[in-house]
Amino acid sequence: MQSSGGGNALSEAEIVEAALRVVREDGVAKLSMRRLSRELGVSPMAPYYYVADKRELLDLVATAALTGVRAPAPDSGPWQQRLRDLVDQIDEKLRKHPGLGDLLIEQMLSKQLDLIAAVLEILFDAGFDERNALSAYATIHTYLFGRARVNPRDTAPQDLPWPDAVARVMPHMGDLRGKYGYDFGMNVIIAGLEAQLTAADYSAG
Repeated sequence: MQSSGGGNALSEAEIVEAALRVVREDGVAKLSMRRLSRELGVSPMAPYYYVADKRELLDLVATAALTGVRAPAPDSGPWQQRLRDLVDQIDEKLRKHPGLGDLLIEQMLSKQLDLIAAVLEILFDAGFDERNALSAYATIHTYLFGRARVNPRDTAPQDLPWPDAVARVMPHMGDLRGKYGYDFGMNVIIAGLEAQLTAADYSAG
């Protein structure tokens, strides 16, 4: 890629794809306008002709990273299956783009309303009223986008005086960032949502 001063103009699509490459390789925290310009092979100021600042760049990256996520059709299965399918698709995108969850936990409520609506529609189909559907979505949102903040990336030091109960679980810390930990959490959430529906039906009866 030549610099824009050399005659080859950049496009927004090229800028976003370069930014996504940086995120996939190094994570969101390493994405900057200067790092982007190096990835594109252009002058440090060139991206500013197309993107106002890093905030706008991050918005574009988040939207592009979730491209391809599709809400399951209403007749494709029971609500539990459809909810898991949709959330699994988002989780797959998060795994490919390290640090994206930190960005999306704030951005979803203003930028990704179509995905929020898709989750809520599934919850309405399950039988949740508006108040409980919102609470259910908030629970899913917090788990999906926020769990990276509490799941340690590296194994904790082994030479600390851990209480016995903590020491027993330490060998499994790596599971928190893997599929096992994700599946466990989603199974708990869905089972909890089913229990809430059952309790509501019992109360209404």
